[in-house]
Amino acid sequence: MTNLLVDNFEKHIEDTMIAGDYISDPAAVEQVVRNAPQGIRDLVKWGVNFDKKEDGEFDLHREGGHSEFRILHHADDTGAEIQRGLMEAVRSNPNIEVQENHFAVEIITQHHLGIRVTRRTPDIECYGAYVLNPDTGKVDTYLSKVTLMATGGTGAIYATTSNPNIATGDGIAMVYRAKGKVKDMEFVQFHPTVLYNPQETHPAYLITEAMRGYGGILRLPNGEEFMQKYDERLSLAPRDIVARAIDREMKIHGLDHVCLDVTHKDPEETKHHFPNIYAKCLSIGITSPTSTPSA
Repeated sequence: MTNLLVDNFEKHIEDTMIAGDYISDPAAVEQVVRNAPQGIRDLVKWGVNFDKKEDGEFDLHREGGHSEFRILHHADDTGAEIQRGLMEAVRSNPNIEVQENHFAVEIITQHHLGIRVTRRTPDIECYGAYVLNPDTGKVDTYLSKVTLMATGGTGAIYATTSNPNIATGDGIAMVYRAKGKVKDMEFVQFHPTVLYNPQETHPAYLITEAMRGYGGILRLPNGEEFMQKYDERLSLAPRDIVARAIDREMKIHGLDHVCLDVTHKDPEETKHHFPNIYAKCLSIGITSPTSTPSA
């Protein structure tokens, strides 16, 4: 929720355009930013719990690329909390039928009616999809007036990723095979900070961006800071800049990880804000008060 006393839509739009290196679609950015408050109200109405301060106001954080404190969160597992709330809302809606573990195989178009369809065919129509039913082993036909593809990206094709293993790009491939339009496929987002653990790379454990917003400092294992060489915003630079900086430093020094240092912060406050990250570190034997390894 935007803090209107110090923040406004124009600031948020500008921050987003800067973070996107001015490649982002301005119309899309404006639509997302201006509709964000209503989206947040909807999430809260559907049961998503965002952390609040003692006075009842939302506890806003600042994250990479943002000039103001405007980020809602739920401890250090905000994404999981949003998913939980949304899934409960979906399951309780009598108008939505959920088919779990079913696999969309192909989008149905005029091609399946015997009509030749190419990328130059005007007004390609979609009639639904063929879906594999794991219970019967058969491919069922789902017909619909509107078919919405919401399948995530291709992150899981990389050796190390914070994306779920199901993010394999199959949905994008289905659209492409159906001669639909795909756009901006050169953009693949890498979250800059995941927990360095060679036994857990797919997906790797995410170190929330709020850790940098909280004051975490990116350092080499010898304690040397390095973000000042890449951006004046230091460890609060946008994700793409931070990711490239970490990658470059690892290559320069022959490292397999760098560190995200919060040892200058109060330990109890850190544990309070990031209980899941703290527990995860303990679970793999990271108990030293030194920096937390982060790739």
